[in-house]
Amino acid sequence: MEKRRLIWYWIITALLSFCILFGGLVQALQLPDVLKGFKPLGYPNYFISLIGIWKMLGVVAILLPGFKLLKEWAYAGIFFTMTGAVISHLASNDIRPQIIAPFVLAVFTVLSWYLRPASRKMIAANP
Repeated sequence: MEKRRLIWYWIITALLSFCILFGGLVQALQLPDVLKGFKPLGYPNYFISLIGIWKMLGVVAILLPGFKLLKEWAYAGIFFTMTGAVISHLASNDIRPQIIAPFVLAVFTVLSWYLRPASRKMIAANP
């Protein structure tokens, strides 16, 4: 069972990482289609680049071995970013297919975090 869990962890984490890394890159570069997609939300362009850079750094933190506390923060940051994207679109009445991807990526973030092997987990201190 542990081997199956590890395989699912890497499949989900690879998909999550690819999507977040690619999305972060196009946001950091402020490609025209990305700016157009953010326009209904009212965010300034510098914020789009900042989110993109944070996303790319989060993927690096998740994929690198070690740095367990940093991984926890990266998972949290990606989850907050993805759920924030869904909420931002809903709040601005911008209900388009664009909200599906961040929702799915938020679910993948939780699954990757849940399925991660013990070597990538924080160990709770004994009370």
